[in-house]
Amino acid sequence: MVEVFKTNVAEAEVACRLIALLQQHWPTAFITFDLEDCDKVLRFENLNIDAAKICELLIFKGFMCEIMG
Repeated sequence: MVEVFKTNVAEAEVACRLIALLQQHWPTAFITFDLEDCDKVLRFENLNIDAAKICELLIFKGFMCEIMG
């Protein structure tokens, strides 16, 4: 499965830290940020995706996160 999220993450260093956080919860996931895109897209690939939990984790860290669809 693939899920795509709109975020406000602007810095590569922050994106790396958030990817590490998400991989603690989903260690087999392939996770990337496209910081060049105007929507600062988070792309999440995994067999099991809990989109609400992903958003919750980013929001808890102070970032905007919403499912793009």
